[in-house]
Amino acid sequence: MNTMLGFLSGLGGPEVILIVLVVIIFFGAKKIPELARGLGKGIREFKDATKEIKDEIDDAGKNLKE
Repeated sequence: MNTMLGFLSGLGGPEVILIVLVVIIFFGAKKIPELARGLGKGIREFKDATKEIKDEIDDAGKNLKE
């Protein structure tokens, strides 16, 4: 994960613009909202799953204390 954060912190304005242009050319402007919705759903599902796991671990820890 640190590698990904290091990569993102090194991006400047011109690099971001280039990436956006490549995405628009590759996928087309009409597909971008659909891709963004899919990405958002995936991120939401990942967060929900990690929250469930965290809650289960917290519950197990509370049961051990009792």
